[in-house]
Amino acid sequence: MKLEKQKDIIKLSEHNELWHDEFLSEEKRLKEILGNEIIDIQHIGSTAIPGLLAKPIIDIAVLVSSIQNISYFTKLLEKVGYSYKPDMSSVERIFLRKGDPVKYHLSIACPLHTYWERQILFRDYLISHLEYKKEYENLKIEAIKELPESDFKDLSRSKGYSAKKGPFVDKILKLANYKGKTV
Repeated sequence: MKLEKQKDIIKLSEHNELWHDEFLSEEKRLKEILGNEIIDIQHIGSTAIPGLLAKPIIDIAVLVSSIQNISYFTKLLEKVGYSYKPDMSSVERIFLRKGDPVKYHLSIACPLHTYWERQILFRDYLISHLEYKKEYENLKIEAIKELPESDFKDLSRSKGYSAKKGPFVDKILKLANYKGKTV
């Protein structure tokens, strides 16, 4: 199943096994660039969940000891095509994108905040609970149908799309025994 809307701007694609290979390739590149700064690196988001309809953008999370020095990370990563997105970043993560069209989303997080834990718990719970994976997929399809045209160009920036998914994400985190606060 492939969902397309308004001149092929929004696409949700069937799961592609190549997404994992693309993650592994980019993981290697990131390890070469960031080296010992990396505590852990994980493939997150919908492309990391086998069988789930997803935007064909590889979400990568990198855990480092501190994200206080934003320019340190952004300058290193700009050399290999990443663009820092301060408006999509938060106190919990440094957010960057790569590609035109966008191929990779990179979130750099630290143990001080719960971003990392939430991403891993959500991904792992959906991987092991097929019924919720299907529910999430249906919710994403319905959310896209309700979006204003202004959101079509960049679904990742759509506040409406994120808001529609929020209660479901909270439900899954609760089921996964997440004890912290959601953002």
